[in-house]
Amino acid sequence: MTTYQTIRFVLGDQLTRDVSSLADANPDTDLIVMAEPQAEATYVPHHRQKIVLILSAMRHFAKALREEGFVVDYYDYKTRPTKSFTDALRTTIDQHDVSKVIITEPGEWRVRQEIENWSSLPDVELEIRSDDRFFAPLSEFEEFAKGRKELRMEYFYRGLRRNTGILMEPDGKPAGGQWNFDHDNRKALPDDLTPLPPKSFAPDPVTRDLLDLAYDDFPDGLGSVESFGWAVTRQDALMALDHFIDHRLACFGDYQDAMTVKSATVYHSLISPYINIGLLLPDEVCRAAERAYHDGKAPLNAVEGFIRQILGWREYVRGLYWFMGPDYVTRNHFEAKRPLPAFFWDGDVSLNCLKQAIGETLENAYAHHIQRLMVIGNFSLLTGLSVQEVCEWYLAVYIDAFEWVELPNTLGMALYADGGTMASKPYAASGKYIDRMSDYCQGCPFNPRKNIGSDACPFNALYWHFLDRNVDKLGNNARLRMAYRNWARMKDADKESLIAQANAFLNKLDSNETGLRSRQRQLL
Repeated sequence: MTTYQTIRFVLGDQLTRDVSSLADANPDTDLIVMAEPQAEATYVPHHRQKIVLILSAMRHFAKALREEGFVVDYYDYKTRPTKSFTDALRTTIDQHDVSKVIITEPGEWRVRQEIENWSSLPDVELEIRSDDRFFAPLSEFEEFAKGRKELRMEYFYRGLRRNTGILMEPDGKPAGGQWNFDHDNRKALPDDLTPLPPKSFAPDPVTRDLLDLAYDDFPDGLGSVESFGWAVTRQDALMALDHFIDHRLACFGDYQDAMTVKSATVYHSLISPYINIGLLLPDEVCRAAERAYHDGKAPLNAVEGFIRQILGWREYVRGLYWFMGPDYVTRNHFEAKRPLPAFFWDGDVSLNCLKQAIGETLENAYAHHIQRLMVIGNFSLLTGLSVQEVCEWYLAVYIDAFEWVELPNTLGMALYADGGTMASKPYAASGKYIDRMSDYCQGCPFNPRKNIGSDACPFNALYWHFLDRNVDKLGNNARLRMAYRNWARMKDADKESLIAQANAFLNKLDSNETGLRSRQRQLL
C-alpha cells in the first residue's frame, strides 16, 4: 500500500492547476481524487451537452495531472461508479494510508453541506480551503452587504475596479471618466450585419465517446448533442478566448442586448462555462479584454461591458448567493406557483421569441443574457410560473449554470422573487421591448403593436395584468411610478379588456397544466 500525506480532492468545477487545493500539491506525497457521481448528473435533468462538457473536461484535466507525475484516483461513472463524493472518498481512504484531505470549498450549498460532513469521518483531518479564483473573498461581500437593505451590484463593482486597477487611470478615476457604459450597449442588430460565429472545436475521442453515450446513459437529460463544439481543455479554452478578443469583442458592447434569428450567439463570448469550471481564470480574461482596449482593438464601451459581466456581475452574484444563505432558494415574493408549460421542454410554442430562445437553449445548451432575462425570464415573471420550477429549469438547461450563479440571476433578477434585495424593480416588459431589440417579431403570428385580439402579442396584456395584480407590492416602487400612472390614466373599459385578454391566455396555459418533467402537448 502506498502511503500519501494528503488526498487532494478536486471537484468538476475546479479544473485548474491554480486552484487552492492543488497550489502546493506534490506528486511524491499527494494523491488526487476525482469522481463522477451519478447523482451529480441527475439531481436536475441537465442538458446533455453540459454533462458531456464537464465529464470530458474532468477526464482531460486528470490526464494532464498524470502527465505531471500525479497519481489520480478517478471514479468514472461507467467502469468505477460511485454514489457520491463521500463514497468515493471513503473507498480511497480504505485503500490508502492517508492522514489528511484537502479540498477547495465547493461552489454550492448542496455540495458544501456534504463536504463539511467529512470532518466526522474517522482518523481524517479535513482542510477546506477558500476558492481564490475569484477577485473577492466572500468576506469582502459580507462587509459590503452589512447594513444594506438593497444589495446593488454597481457599488460592489466599483470597489473591485479600484482594488484590481482594471480599467482605472493612474489618478484613481475610471477609464473614460465613467464607471458604466451600459447606456451605450443597447443597440438592435442592423439588418445588414451578420455576426461571425464563435470559435468551436471538433470533439476528440474522449468527448466523442461521451457524446455517443449521452442519450442512453442519461435518458432523463435534456437537449441534443449534435451541435457540441465546446472546448474541453485549457489550451482550447484559451483559443476560444483569443478568438473572442480578436473577432467579437469590438462589437460586443453595441449589440450585447440584441437578439436575432441570424445568430444564436450574436457577439457574446461563450466563455462563461470555461470560467465556471476552471479552464479559464477570471483575472486573465479581464486582463485580456483590458489589453484589447489599450491596444486599440476594441472600444471602451465593449470592453467595460464585458469586464463588468465578470469583475462585476459574476463576483456580485457569487457573494450574494452565499450571503443570503441556503434558504434563499425558498423566496417567492409574488407567490408564483403556475407549473411550467410543456414548451419549456420541447420548444414547441407559437410565440417566435420563446420558440427561438427556448429552441436554441435546447439545441445548444446556451442562450445569451437578454434571451434568458427578457424573453424566457420575462414570460415566467408575467405569467407567474413556479419560482422553484423555473430555477430548476435554468439550472438544468444552461451549460454555464451552477447554483451559485444561476439562483441569484433567476430568482432575484429574472423573477424578482426576493422582493427587491437584488434588483431595484422587476424586469417586466411588453412585447414592444422584444420587438425593439430583436427581429423575432417579424416571423411571429402575434403583433407586438396590438394589445387586444387573437393576433395581439400576449406579452402586452400580460404586462399590464402583472402590474395590476401586484399593485400592493409594486405600487410604491419609484422606478414603476410612470407605468402605474399610465395604467391609472387608462379608461376602465380598456383596463378590463387588457385583463380579460391576459386571463384568457393564462387560462389557456392552465388548461395544459404540467409538472416539471411533463412532455404534454402544447396548446398555444
